[in-house]
Amino acid sequence: MFKKILIANRGEIACRVIQTARKMGIQTVAVYSEADKDARHVRLADEAVLLGPAPSRESYLVADKIIAACKATGAEALHPGYGFLSENEAFARRCEEEGIAFIGPKAHSIAAMGDKIASKKLALAAGVNTIPGHNEPIESPEEAVRIAQGIGYPVMIKASAGGGGKGLRVAFNDKECFDGYTACRNEARASFGDDRVFMEKFIEEPRHIEIQVLGDAQGHVVYLWERECSIQRRHQKVIEEAPSPFISEATRTAMGEQAVALAKAVQYQSAGTVEFVVGKDQGFYFLEMNTRLQVEHPVTECITGLDLVEQMIRVAAGEPLAFAQADVRREGWAMECRINAEDPLRGFLPSTGRLRRFMPPRATLHAATPTLQPGSEPGGVRVDTGVEEGGEIPMYYDSMIAKLIVHGKDRNDAIARMRDALDEFVIRGISSNIPFQSALLAHPDFVSGQFNTGFIAAHYPQGFKPEHMQHEEPRLLVALAALMWRKVRERAAGISGQMAGHGARPVRDMVVIELKEDGRHVHHPVSMPVYDGVRGAGDVLVDGRTFALQTHSSLGERRTRGSVDGQPFCVQVDRHVAGKPLATRIYHRGAQFDSIVMRRRTAELFALMPVKTPPDLSKFLLSPMPGLLVDVAVKPGQAVSAGEKLAVIEAMKMENTLVAAQDGVVKEVVATKGESLAVDQPIIVFA
Repeated sequence: MFKKILIANRGEIACRVIQTARKMGIQTVAVYSEADKDARHVRLADEAVLLGPAPSRESYLVADKIIAACKATGAEALHPGYGFLSENEAFARRCEEEGIAFIGPKAHSIAAMGDKIASKKLALAAGVNTIPGHNEPIESPEEAVRIAQGIGYPVMIKASAGGGGKGLRVAFNDKECFDGYTACRNEARASFGDDRVFMEKFIEEPRHIEIQVLGDAQGHVVYLWERECSIQRRHQKVIEEAPSPFISEATRTAMGEQAVALAKAVQYQSAGTVEFVVGKDQGFYFLEMNTRLQVEHPVTECITGLDLVEQMIRVAAGEPLAFAQADVRREGWAMECRINAEDPLRGFLPSTGRLRRFMPPRATLHAATPTLQPGSEPGGVRVDTGVEEGGEIPMYYDSMIAKLIVHGKDRNDAIARMRDALDEFVIRGISSNIPFQSALLAHPDFVSGQFNTGFIAAHYPQGFKPEHMQHEEPRLLVALAALMWRKVRERAAGISGQMAGHGARPVRDMVVIELKEDGRHVHHPVSMPVYDGVRGAGDVLVDGRTFALQTHSSLGERRTRGSVDGQPFCVQVDRHVAGKPLATRIYHRGAQFDSIVMRRRTAELFALMPVKTPPDLSKFLLSPMPGLLVDVAVKPGQAVSAGEKLAVIEAMKMENTLVAAQDGVVKEVVATKGESLAVDQPIIVFA
């Protein structure tokens, strides 16, 4: 077995590999860029080597620097994680040539599966179901139309070297096919330097279901069941689960056997994933094979009790698999939510900056420990992350900062555990997609399992809006605000030394004033006839509904735990809200509730106060996200038309082009190209 391995990656996956290596008694070497010098993975590793400047092309993607780090530290093996160089055939071969064990598949397997056209031919030869289509490069838009007519619309035009949704178009008629071919080829050339495109039948109401495989150097290959990955936004996975709520046992077995056949055809060693598109009739077709560890591997680990990183290390060290297909367990239901540093209410734009608060829910499951002991009951929470409170979220890398994983006895139990875990996940200083994840988990179609890859586009066609964050019982939030205010009053009343007749007094009747984002104030009269200060419990009457509430947390805690009508809950409480003096903010089930609580007479007077109107910002172009201003396309005095390009901001591997909302004239450019911008920082002032 190896004595020392280097992890050629960063963030949560680097921390994940370090955990398993430590369990196995293997020393670890981290590599890092200048932006990651204080990162968690650097602290966790036994050694760390600086690669270079923050941009990945100058650090994490420089093979020579990584190989040099291996030699300088004496690392015998290298784990590439996912992303960066993990599926780079030349890098895997270079490691082999340098005598460094690559903890992943052999270079020939990566090469065979890395080209979509070649991999589809291999799949056909191995007896794997493939989507009807044309597997040779298409040379012209006219040829594309002829082929599409033969396949039958709708068709999907795909770049051979594509990925992440780039170089992909769906056509439903001849014109869309002609135009889509041209656009797809241009995009592929610009993104990948390879303009070859092919075509296949577009599967309607498709589901994205993948099979985890594991092979060793002795030719043994097993499949570790499937993962349902159909909840996607712009071809990026959002929620994954295992098993799938859709396929039958017969389909599951057939998919697994075909995945194994394909892996054997390319002499696959290590962990890999065979991805399928599954139609509404449960017909399944090969999409591609990912020759690396997947982001969503934890859900497989939960239901099987296997540590996939450990299996990869053992295979790379030449050990045979210690189990056969019949030994692979499948117990309970696992689900994963990707927690991203992005603002769902701003079109999911990246959010960077300092993590003022980062308090994940308490983990009862851990990455490097098999989650299932014989006879144990499935259940628990796991958090895989590469960040810590006080750390900086840089603009140079992917937006995912954590993975929240739960394991339950069945799907409903897993959903309930995940919703509770999201309620407990405190993130401040940056925006996160937790409210979006909460909304998805509560959607009836998700709960019923009736969804496909178009779920998010169908249910959120205009993006994620504040109305999608509505609480299922808004009166509960009103009652909680009232109870917490009463607790504050009771504490104040108990403080000694108050002037007689002027001290704080508990109040039975009050008004919770809800502060809407649009500036409106909604008054909710509340009564609390029963309150037990010792237990922090009270009966709160809101609009004809009585809530029996009890809280177990002190007033200063970010998370308030308690029960309502005997059912446990956890809410997050912020007692200082930017721009809203005296307000308290409550977070629960993805909803956000801002309020001020007053005595009834005070509330009557407060209603007479003028409401401050928001400033007119129509004369400014503001940065919608933190990022690097890479281009300013206009100059002072220049007339611009609606839709005209004004500036480009880059953050987290994403470029955002800002365009004019209306016709106008540029008065002043107040930000400089190359400047790091904050959210809502002015870039351009219009006359």
